[in-house]
Amino acid sequence: MAWLSRNMMSRLKRISISRSLLVICFIGLAIFMLLPIIFLFNNAFKPLNELFLFPPTIFVKEPTTHNFAQLFLHAGTAEIPFTRYLFNSIVIVGLSLVFVILISTMAGYVIAKHRFPFKTFVMAMIMLSLMFAPETVAIPRYLIVSHLGITNTYLAHILPFIASPVAVFLMKQFIDQIPDSLLEAAKLDGASDFYIFMRIIIPLTAPAVATVAIITFQAVYLDMEGSTLYTTKESMKTLAFYVSSLTANLQNSVAGQSMAAAAALLMFIPNLIMFLLFQRKMIQTMLHSGVK
Repeated sequence: MAWLSRNMMSRLKRISISRSLLVICFIGLAIFMLLPIIFLFNNAFKPLNELFLFPPTIFVKEPTTHNFAQLFLHAGTAEIPFTRYLFNSIVIVGLSLVFVILISTMAGYVIAKHRFPFKTFVMAMIMLSLMFAPETVAIPRYLIVSHLGITNTYLAHILPFIASPVAVFLMKQFIDQIPDSLLEAAKLDGASDFYIFMRIIIPLTAPAVATVAIITFQAVYLDMEGSTLYTTKESMKTLAFYVSSLTANLQNSVAGQSMAAAAALLMFIPNLIMFLLFQRKMIQTMLHSGVK
């Protein structure tokens, strides 16, 4: 018995040591991955003299909000106010999220749970579209928007994102995990397709919807293609385009580096908030949790 207890204790020690080493490795990896975010936050609050230190420092020594004050003062003197770019981004991102989630969920439900002609061909085209880089379809998108006559409108920003093959593919794969027996039972009870979609499909696909929302938000919020190609009026351009053009102009001057650092943080914060709000749902999607 004594030998057995000693053997068990030695195994427990080995297990605890291995787990401790694993935890330490993961903590070190997490800190390493957080360094760019930490640097971005600290860089935005650095005074001008700290921005040009060599070697550069990660943490700010004398934090200041003067960079943000300069940025908003510079934006206030522009021909188009800063709030107009912000309003455009809010409208475009909000409408894009609604349309992409609704259309991709409906398309995923039909492809996954219904039979119709050329279903295999449609799915093949969706898979094929995933192979193309966004730059390769920029000219066809511009021609479509131009021929539709919707340039200099919010629809010109939203339309290229509505047909999202990544979102449709993700929703289809997730809806495949919903048992057919559950949907058949609802149909036997007299439920219509619309009722099944609203009361069963959407609640059960909440993790996938959250993932699509994060992907769409990042793509639309940081998009500059719409403001560059589809709009010529400055009042219809987005916040991402304004910050990008402002940063490009400010980086040519030494004093503009502080405002560029503040602008970079302002563009990053909404993406961080969006990810923190839906990270658990996104992890559930990656783990293929399906129906519990």
